[in-house]
Amino acid sequence: MKFVDEARIHVAAGNGGNGCLSFRREKFIPRGGPDGGDGGDGGDVIIEADSHLNTLIDFRYQRRYHATNGQPGAGRNKSGKSGGDLVITVPVGTVATDENTGEVLGDLAKSGDRVLVALGGRGGLGNINFKSSTNRAPRRTTPGTEGEQRNLALELRLLADVGLLGLPNAGKSTLIRAVSAARPKVAGYPFTTLHPNLGVVRVGPLRSFVMADIPGIIAGASDGAGLGLRFLRHVARTRLLLHVIDVSPYGDSGDPAGDCMTVVEELSRFSAELAARERWLVLNKIDQLDAEDLDARVSHLLDTLCWKGPVYTVSAISGSGTERLAQDAMNYLEAQDASLEHQTRP
Repeated sequence: MKFVDEARIHVAAGNGGNGCLSFRREKFIPRGGPDGGDGGDGGDVIIEADSHLNTLIDFRYQRRYHATNGQPGAGRNKSGKSGGDLVITVPVGTVATDENTGEVLGDLAKSGDRVLVALGGRGGLGNINFKSSTNRAPRRTTPGTEGEQRNLALELRLLADVGLLGLPNAGKSTLIRAVSAARPKVAGYPFTTLHPNLGVVRVGPLRSFVMADIPGIIAGASDGAGLGLRFLRHVARTRLLLHVIDVSPYGDSGDPAGDCMTVVEELSRFSAELAARERWLVLNKIDQLDAEDLDARVSHLLDTLCWKGPVYTVSAISGSGTERLAQDAMNYLEAQDASLEHQTRP
């Protein structure tokens, strides 16, 4: 199934029904009086997160959604039937934004989360509501109001704990294959990853986290080059970023430090908040270096970057070093959870 993470739709809530103008006409009751009922309310439009969905592709084929209108009131003081609400299901992690105003209407981060995006019109009043001691036969009613209409931008942001960053061919897809059951395409040329991939990394009984692999980021991505920047929204929710760098002497550029700085620069231009998030360096393809060359290459890279954070040397293709990386990532996430629980505890 094609992965689609953006969609634009038009939603319209139902209109309220008109109030009724009616008078009682019953035998032996010559002055029955008004009995016009109220109109029914229009249906609302609601967006709900559904864990069984994982793409917005359905919205490519249907773009207009309309809730049911309320029915008009009737005689004998009968109110019109209210319109049914329209519930639109979307994948968990979808953000709904009013395209005209830019207002974020809802961030549906959990299954079952709901957000009202268009309010139905109110039903009009029948003439029975305007009866008084001085107006025994009112001919006044009110019409139902129109339901809200909105142009919505839907944006899917995958829910992952750990996100992989790096240039094309850095080995991100191979790494996620090594530590999880995910099977993204792997080949010896750039841009084999054309859409995000998720994998569940299990490090022990009841200990696991979700890892996201996105297309590689290249220089000029913030200006529209390549695919990676478009998909950076999918690591916006992650708590830890793993920056994968090809340190082999046969890398595309031969300059691991330059590769690292390219990604950091594009990341900063996309989101300062994301650039400030916890980020670890994962130096990949160490199987193509002997121990002496590896030490020299890693020392030069860290000195050039003035890097003080965690560093891991791995070979994703052989699995060397990946188990320790997964364990440490799990420990970091669990420590974050424990800290958050302590802060929220009364």
